[in-house]
Amino acid sequence: MHQNGFTTGILHSDRSQSVEHGAVHKPMHPSSEFAYEDARELAAVFQGKAGFTYARQGTPTTNALEAKITLMEGGKNSVSFATGMAALAAVFCTLLRRGDHLVSSQYVFGNTNSLLGTLADLGVQVTTVDATDAEQVRAALRPETRMVFTETIANPGTQIADLKGIGDLCRDHGLVYLIDNTLTSPWLLQGREMGASLVMNSLSKYIAGHGHALGGSITDTGLYDWANYGNIYDSYKKGPSTGWGLTQIKKKGLRDMGGTLAAEPAHRIAIGAETLALRMDRHCANALALARFLEKHPGVARVRYPGLESHPQHARAAGLFKGRFGGLLGVELADGIDCFDFLNRLRIVLMATHLGDTRSLALPAAHTIYYEMGAERRRQMGIADSLIRVSVGIEDEADLLHDFDQALQGCMKA
Repeated sequence: MHQNGFTTGILHSDRSQSVEHGAVHKPMHPSSEFAYEDARELAAVFQGKAGFTYARQGTPTTNALEAKITLMEGGKNSVSFATGMAALAAVFCTLLRRGDHLVSSQYVFGNTNSLLGTLADLGVQVTTVDATDAEQVRAALRPETRMVFTETIANPGTQIADLKGIGDLCRDHGLVYLIDNTLTSPWLLQGREMGASLVMNSLSKYIAGHGHALGGSITDTGLYDWANYGNIYDSYKKGPSTGWGLTQIKKKGLRDMGGTLAAEPAHRIAIGAETLALRMDRHCANALALARFLEKHPGVARVRYPGLESHPQHARAAGLFKGRFGGLLGVELADGIDCFDFLNRLRIVLMATHLGDTRSLALPAAHTIYYEMGAERRRQMGIADSLIRVSVGIEDEADLLHDFDQALQGCMKA
């Protein structure tokens, strides 16, 4: 039987379900509550039957988006959240308890680093390691270790974790393996193929793609049997054990914590997802061209991009990401060039804190999104004061190269 490809599946996902009035998109359902003619049916939905009760726990609109995400990730099921950080917080706070141990990559997004600090304050033991080497993860394991977490491509240093090696390690030790797939997106990588138990996507980024909606998701790949996980509450041990973990994440993360994705941004994300593969290919092509250009520019000291042969994990990235390398660059300027002066000379690139937009964005990483973590932690992550984080958009390649060149030339002449 013929199986549709990635984009075809997304485009026709809504129509594979029941869509009102022949619409090609699942419409928005902004209602806060859902009524039933039979009180027994309402009670049945509260007790686990498929259906909707109160929008905090999901709507037909978020349900349709979740089906798309599951399809993209090749997973078993997904749950959506208001933001990517809400999704991560839901996993950590619903599956980990005081005394549990989490091993995390030391190369993580600044807000994620802050969240790990909050977990430590709540009694969860956290160890950070260089996840580019699975042996460092192995050495950090303890009897109380429950979970291992890493990003696919680190933000902004672009380190590539040993995703497969860590997956094998987690399988052998019966650990939950959580991957943040935001910087690669399901088009470049499916977490399931790395052995991940759970995959997080910040839907705000490449999947939505246009800087017009916030959202996050957790996908259960179906690889982990939650009957082996000691922190599942008895009330969620219903049906096949492979679904218990996501049920607990959904119930606690949405019902108890309220990190709910509203219908309007869910609808926008679902529409944006239709062109993910097309946009992602353009992001990657532009980023590689810009990286190669900047690597040879006298105004640049170093370019961090997995598509460059100079990158420490270039060969690994080439094997993992379908020959593409993402849309994020780390650019360290040459001595004597002030990062603020350089950014102020850019004409096309926007100075903004976001990733995965169709427009190119840049900011001084050490002075903004990683400022709070302090100089020592930035040093451990390899974030220099001159580091510019660039999220490469889908503009015409020649225009991007010219914009960076004129800004650098202007600084060098000043």
